[in-house]
Amino acid sequence: MISVIVVFPKLEEARSIKNLLVRNGIDVIAACTTGAQVINLTDDLDYGIVVSGYKFVDMMYSELLECLPDTFDMLLVASQRYYAECSMSDIVCLSMPIKAADLIGTVNLMYDKLYYQMKRAKSKPAVRTEEEKQVIIHAKLMLMEQKGMTEEEAHKYLQKKSMDNGTNLVETAHMILDVF
Repeated sequence: MISVIVVFPKLEEARSIKNLLVRNGIDVIAACTTGAQVINLTDDLDYGIVVSGYKFVDMMYSELLECLPDTFDMLLVASQRYYAECSMSDIVCLSMPIKAADLIGTVNLMYDKLYYQMKRAKSKPAVRTEEEKQVIIHAKLMLMEQKGMTEEEAHKYLQKKSMDNGTNLVETAHMILDVF
């Protein structure tokens, strides 16, 4: 799930941005006033967007950005005098005064981008360690010796058993090795 967090130095600003986003169908999990609050929230979240002001009591936006996980994007809302500095970095920036439609549209675009990244990450096959690869190879060799299968047949057998049992291939290979 993608979470949206709003952080501005004044609580009234954070709440008004949060309310604007919520009224337009964007779920916001928190309105914060410090970078530390945001960092604590992101520890328990997978993907998200931080709608941020330029400076907080405890840190600048750039320090907060460094502390965010790679799966979080930042939308910086800053005045014109800071906008040039911010637009050079790899974050999305909106200059003040901000229009509601621009804010909503930008957050929706960022949401869509993160959603696509999240789907892509989940569709990637798991990377196996060398030890796990060896377990699968040994299980296939065992099946080839005991049941007279080819390597391809042994692999298909492992895949079928894995699907039937609802376990991953490595667990199934361990089960095969335990039986023989």
